[in-house]
Amino acid sequence: MFSIEHEFDSTIVTLVDDGNSPLQEDVIINAFEECITVEQYDPRTDQVQKVTLSITQVRDLGAALNLPEGVYALVPPSPEQQSD
Repeated sequence: MFSIEHEFDSTIVTLVDDGNSPLQEDVIINAFEECITVEQYDPRTDQVQKVTLSITQVRDLGAALNLPEGVYALVPPSPEQQSD
């Protein structure tokens, strides 16, 4: 299950683990214009852990989910390709 909220400067997606036990803590994804943060409470340390990804890293992650094992470098589209 997930929820989506739109704030002034970000979009917040909360992923709730409603699968089989043991359940994981909620994952909160904040999408800002310049970066994406992923947060999850860690009950072992009683702290929220945060990872910050650049927009390029998120783009690469999205591509990696659909590619076979290997090493890749995505090439940004040329200005001619962007205008199509």
